[in-house]
Amino acid sequence: MDRTRELFDRFVAWSPVLLLGALAALTYWLDAQVQSPPARRDGSTRHDPDLFLQDFKAITFDANGNARETLSATRAEHFPDDESAELAKPRLSLSETGRPTMTVTADRGRIDGDRDNGDFSGNVRVERDADPNTPAGSERAGPVTLSTSALHVTTKEQRVQTREAVTIEDPRGIIHGKGLEFDNKAKTLRLDSQVSGTFQPQDVPK
Repeated sequence: MDRTRELFDRFVAWSPVLLLGALAALTYWLDAQVQSPPARRDGSTRHDPDLFLQDFKAITFDANGNARETLSATRAEHFPDDESAELAKPRLSLSETGRPTMTVTADRGRIDGDRDNGDFSGNVRVERDADPNTPAGSERAGPVTLSTSALHVTTKEQRVQTREAVTIEDPRGIIHGKGLEFDNKAKTLRLDSQVSGTFQPQDVPK
C-alpha cells in the first residue's frame, strides 16, 4: 500500500512537467502542419530557362488536318516555372477555313504555357490577308495591315489588342489612332482615341 502511495505521489509531482511536455509536442506538431513546404533547391521555382531552340517552327492542325496555328522564331527559351516561352523575331500565323489568315511579327514575343495568349513588342506588324468571302477586286476585301509597338494576342479568338499608337492600312487608305481592338473572326475593329487619317468610302454596288 505504501509503495502504491509513493508511486501516486511521484506521478502527481511530475504531472505538470508531463503536461507541459505534451503541450510542447502538440504545439510543434501544429506548427509543422501550417508551415509552407521548404522551397525546392532544384531551380524549378526560379524564372530561369531550362532549354532553348534555334530557328524553330511549330504547327498546330485542326480536325481536318489543316494548319490552324503556325509559330516560328529565330530563338525560343522555355521557362519551367510557368511553362511560358520567350521568343526572338517571332512570327505567328492564325488560320481558319473560310476566314482570312492573320499573321503577327515582332522583334520579341512571349507565349503563355497554354498558348492561348501571347504578347509581342518591338516593330509589331499584323497582316490580315484578303477576305476570301468578299468579291475579288473589291477594296473591302483587304488586305489589312496594322503597325504598333506592343500587342496582346488571344490566339483561339483571333483577337488583338493594344493601348499604344497604331497605324492601319488597307487599299482604301490609312488611319492612325491610339488603343485598338481587332477581331479577325467578327471582322470588327475599334480605335479608342486620337483617330486621324485618310479613308475612302466603301465601294457602293451599282
